[in-house]
Amino acid sequence: MSQAAPSQISAAGARHGRHVARSSRARRARLRPEVPRLLLAVAIVFAIALSTWLGAVAGVGAARAEENQPADTTVSWSVRPADTLQGTGRPNFAYEALPGQSVSDAILVTNRSTTGIELDVYAADGFLTADGSLDILPKGEESEELGSWVAVGSPNISLASGETVEIPFEVAVPDDAPPGDYAAGLVASMSVDAEGVVTERRLGSRIHLRVLGDLVPSLAVTDVSVAYTGTPVPFAPGDGSVTFTLTNTGNTRLDPDAIVTISGPFGLAPVTVRGADLSELLPGSSMEHTVQVAGVAPLGLVTAQVAAGAEAVARPGDTEAPPAVAGVSASATGWAVPWTSLAFVLLVAGIVTWWLLARRRAKKARAKDIAAAVAAALAARDAETGGAASDGAGAAEGAPVADDGADASGDPSEPPMTGSDDDPARERVVTG
Repeated sequence: MSQAAPSQISAAGARHGRHVARSSRARRARLRPEVPRLLLAVAIVFAIALSTWLGAVAGVGAARAEENQPADTTVSWSVRPADTLQGTGRPNFAYEALPGQSVSDAILVTNRSTTGIELDVYAADGFLTADGSLDILPKGEESEELGSWVAVGSPNISLASGETVEIPFEVAVPDDAPPGDYAAGLVASMSVDAEGVVTERRLGSRIHLRVLGDLVPSLAVTDVSVAYTGTPVPFAPGDGSVTFTLTNTGNTRLDPDAIVTISGPFGLAPVTVRGADLSELLPGSSMEHTVQVAGVAPLGLVTAQVAAGAEAVARPGDTEAPPAVAGVSASATGWAVPWTSLAFVLLVAGIVTWWLLARRRAKKARAKDIAAAVAAALAARDAETGGAASDGAGAAEGAPVADDGADASGDPSEPPMTGSDDDPARERVVTG
């Protein structure tokens, strides 16, 4: 018994230890899933709180920005012809009248600003700008024609936000007004002072008036010039540019048209284009136009021909149609030189000239060498010939001279030497 008890106690202790270990592992296993859930819940709560705080801050900032933003002070207004006995839905004002006659009409002005505005309403003579648009004289410049014939019922107006007012006016044609077309503008303007610089903002509508009588439409074309621009490709066609001035020399408004032709000498390789976007011409006005012509052959000298025509502008309801406009033309000449081709030709000509000159110099050098060689050979031959002649002369001087009919050999039987050219001995001595 005493020996078995300790072993039983040890076994019981071991079982108890294993039970405690299993219990600890079970508790840890139950705790592991709870930790991530708790952390996730804390993160969600923090995110909600942060987003709520940021939203509140952004809302406060936007509210403050809106409070600090200045009010809209943009000023704008519009004008258009009123619907009267003169017409409805009109883009502008157009009349015809006899000298001494008056025309009554009205214009609508609307304030499209958020605040009230004050405007000046007046008429002024019209003119064409450099781009062909119709403009009117500045407020301080006095009109001399149609602008001075318009009397505005309310030159100064005050408009509340969104208010529209109808302003009557009258066009009184003078008794001595010449027949023809006149242009002006009726505007509502505001003067703006920006740092000491006063500018005028104005918005208006055109006024066209035809004073009935003898209408004489006429057109002139002047100041024609032509320019040429080549291409890098030798002998390829380039671009031409024709500039000309159209002048309305009649008393009616004109809608012009122009046909431009560029050709080479004797009318070779003509290229024709029609002028586009030619602006309307008021009586007495001029407008410069430039027409581009592609495909111009580089033929050296070219001629630009401008054939212009026009139609007198008529408005619906005119009681008198204007007569036709006679066509006019003008021309000018200019150079269409293919500079690239010319440079190429000059380069080839330079190379050929250099080659010919080099060949000529080489021939001269060879001829000089040959002449020198011939001279040297002749000199050498002359030197050899001269040495042989000297030897022969010495032998002749050493021989005895016969007297009284005896020859050089001393043979008295030989005939005496004479100076005859037929004597062989004399010939031998002379020739060596």
